[in-house]
Amino acid sequence: MSESIKAAEPRRLYQQIADQIRALIQNGQFPVGARLPAERELAQHLGVSRPSLREALIALEIDGSVEIRMGSGIYVTSEPDRRQWQTGSMGESPLELMQARAAVEGAVILLAAARITPEALKSLRQILDQMRAEIAEGRKPLDLDRLFHLTIASQSGNSVLAHIVGDLFDERHSPLSAQIRVRFETPETWSFALAEHEAIHAALEARNPLLAQAMMHAHLEESKQRWMNNEAR
Repeated sequence: MSESIKAAEPRRLYQQIADQIRALIQNGQFPVGARLPAERELAQHLGVSRPSLREALIALEIDGSVEIRMGSGIYVTSEPDRRQWQTGSMGESPLELMQARAAVEGAVILLAAARITPEALKSLRQILDQMRAEIAEGRKPLDLDRLFHLTIASQSGNSVLAHIVGDLFDERHSPLSAQIRVRFETPETWSFALAEHEAIHAALEARNPLLAQAMMHAHLEESKQRWMNNEAR
């Protein structure tokens, strides 16, 4: 009788880095209560990039191994359970997601800019106005952000690409991405994002595909930089 063989899920880089930190905690280099080295120093020690290290630290915070105290540092809160030695998957790498979104949405907006309708432009304006109102009230307009990007994708004329844009955006609800939002999204960062959306809308109104693509790439790059460069210590 044949048996199906399930391929092992590849371990994401942040999981591998989190496991390295777990090993350092387990062998006593960072005992419970200890403050971890600064991100730059720890990244150099492990031979990894700071963005990937940050994802690993967020993953360890989610499972309770460390506590991130803004303005103070990152502290070990518990010793890893030997029965749960490896860090489980908490979603795709937010860094890789932003890279994927830049590639996909950069192509999508080129198509959309050439065929976008007046009705779609009006819808985008209404979405931006609602986003501004939400931000002014201190709320995070994540659903409106999603609607803005999907409205553009719907104008591409390619339903497969529009579906991919939605799937990539919805990964923001994974445990890892959601915790990063909690840590690093503020009314100020949303105001920056709104201004970037306005620039995208203006390029679409001008029916300038290359400018629209440049503004989309700039928006996604700035979004990535906002959480990558915001120190947790």
